[in-house]
Amino acid sequence: MRTVAVVGASLAGLSAARCLRKQGYDGRLVLIGDEPHRPYDRPPLSKEFLAGTIGEADLVLETDGEDLRAEWLLGARATGLDPARRAVRLADGREVRADGVVIATGAAARSLPGSEGLAGVHTLRTLDDARALRDELARGGRLVVIGGGFIGAEVASTACALGRDVTVIEAAPTPLAGPLGETMGAVVSGLHADHGVRLLCGVGVKGLSGERQVEAVLLEDGRTVPAEIVVVGVGARPCVEWLEGSGVQLDNGVKCGADGRTSLAGVVAVGDCANWYDPRAGTHRRVEHWTGARERPDAAVATLLAGGALEPGVPRPPYFWSDQYGVKIQFAGHAAGADSVTVEEGVVDDRNVLAVYRRAGVPVAVLGMNQPRLFMRWRKKLAASL
Repeated sequence: MRTVAVVGASLAGLSAARCLRKQGYDGRLVLIGDEPHRPYDRPPLSKEFLAGTIGEADLVLETDGEDLRAEWLLGARATGLDPARRAVRLADGREVRADGVVIATGAAARSLPGSEGLAGVHTLRTLDDARALRDELARGGRLVVIGGGFIGAEVASTACALGRDVTVIEAAPTPLAGPLGETMGAVVSGLHADHGVRLLCGVGVKGLSGERQVEAVLLEDGRTVPAEIVVVGVGARPCVEWLEGSGVQLDNGVKCGADGRTSLAGVVAVGDCANWYDPRAGTHRRVEHWTGARERPDAAVATLLAGGALEPGVPRPPYFWSDQYGVKIQFAGHAAGADSVTVEEGVVDDRNVLAVYRRAGVPVAVLGMNQPRLFMRWRKKLAASL
């Protein structure tokens, strides 16, 4: 291959570029990113950066002196992929022709319909999002977080530590029931009440009130929750619209094999936009976690450089972590399909537990709350047994 284009310049794209060089690719390497920023770390955006305890320099992902010998096209949004000419079209009219393409365009935060142009309403996905929200939190005001998932919970935790009045609204009866199951989802979301944050569950949001500045969140049951700041944390959508008509199969992102190969030869996908096949579960899964964006490009790049001749391996069980209210939460595996969950160590009321999820007696997932050493032992055991 003379030229490889990596479309997406965040962690997954940077990881792919590093893997290309590590695996011996010595040709032209082009990294295309729609943001104007060099690759930066996203997990701190909802925690330390939002709190003001670290600055932008601490988010940099590239190491001192790192030189990938790459061409960087930043602030350049991809708008199409021509499969015949293997050309990536950009919004500014340019195009990049390549022999191999790595799709790493990630995902974008979902917004709340009708909130466009209303001051005080935020999503949190990018550095620019975090800058705006941090400045607003510094000025004070009542915060309402719509969505009790991990991003919403982390924002609530950070704002609570800053002394803000915080309410979290979750449409589901139990926050985090999807990734953690109802039992442990309730335990983890109990951290909100432990720290004086109001949690309203089982009710949807009807809309927002306010003319130019948000004033309140209107709930479907008729209640009104006053707010000067609203953070919408209702998930993310994969950024794959630019691939329509390219021949790359799309299904909840880019549909891939267990090694990132797509339906188009010479094209692989990694990161939040990639819907990889999971041989253990016999289905496709889109893994939106930092660890997957760092680890999975190694297999995808190997497949790309080998022209698809390699046999796909089995990806490691997904792993993610979250820091909320001073508690380190770690999870590996898949809670879906587990028929039991048992606390192996610690006390639930102390939010200091190690819980194991099993299906037919076989461990399929593990959750740790302030149990990092024991969790890591279980994570290794889980990877070896699945």
